[in-house]
Amino acid sequence: MKQNILIAEDDADIVELLTLYLDSADFCVCVANNGIEALEIMKHDKISLALVDIMMPEMNGYEFIKEVRQISDIPIIIISARNQDADKIMGLDIGADAYISKPFNPLEVIAYIKALLRRCVKNTEEKEVLTLGELELDMEKFILRKNGLVLPLTLTELKIVAKMMKTPERVYTKAQLYECINGELYESDDNTMMVHISNIRSKIEEDPANPQYIKTVRGLGYKIENKKK
Repeated sequence: MKQNILIAEDDADIVELLTLYLDSADFCVCVANNGIEALEIMKHDKISLALVDIMMPEMNGYEFIKEVRQISDIPIIIISARNQDADKIMGLDIGADAYISKPFNPLEVIAYIKALLRRCVKNTEEKEVLTLGELELDMEKFILRKNGLVLPLTLTELKIVAKMMKTPERVYTKAQLYECINGELYESDDNTMMVHISNIRSKIEEDPANPQYIKTVRGLGYKIENKKK
């Protein structure tokens, strides 16, 4: 069955170009000229991935992505003429998976789409136990083990670890990690997430002051990676 790709873009020429290449790659295409139309399509059709422009009428790309992340975790690729670092960081921070600047190579866009969709299939077929180094997270029982021993994490700490273990090496901002706790974006108190991360490290790391799993990415947030042997 063909996968549906949503193009949220008000430039007819770009829509035509992307549609041509998506058709050739055997995808089905849904088109919206603004964020409101795109959101309606998201609510009624099964969309596998969205290509989103930032500067759209009625509802811009940033607003659209924020709305989508309330109802879906599908891959989102921003395609925009705005190529400043601040634009890219904002786009990724609110939930986009990739950011491609205009003008773009259509074949590069197709490659990004296929890579992200492969990752989604892998996650969907993902075993019920996530493994990273000595850590094993049982997603059914929601229990974290290290070398077979259960670690005494709280529910909040387990949610944070689960979010990170599903996508090792991905950098999450504090706001994104807080959002996984209760579904709400929270940005006013960085210390809250810092305390959670500190508590998690004290329970999973051999040396919390020199963490091998949860790493701080200066100026951005945190990521989890396989423990160095």
